[in-house]
Amino acid sequence: MRNYGVMAAATPTIERAGRPADDDVVDPERAWITIVWNDPVNLMSYVTHVFQRLFGYSKEKATKLMMDVHHKGKAVVSTGSREQMEHDVARLHAAGLWATLQQD
Repeated sequence: MRNYGVMAAATPTIERAGRPADDDVVDPERAWITIVWNDPVNLMSYVTHVFQRLFGYSKEKATKLMMDVHHKGKAVVSTGSREQMEHDVARLHAAGLWATLQQD
């Protein structure tokens, strides 16, 4: 019978996490924002319609936000608590728009 030896188990390396970068720090006092990003799929008229329907914006305000998305690549469409912004992002995703949230 051959003795193949015992393989030493790999010892996991434990690294200490440093302090988070300033961008990673969550400040509960700061507001959260919902950002809609430009995409090559949705028509400008549809994006305007979604802003009106989901947020109750006037046609003028919805059009301005849509134009920001179109020309600047993004627009902030709502501000509030993290939970509210998560809800807004989910509704925008359900409508087929690309949206994210972040702290303001």
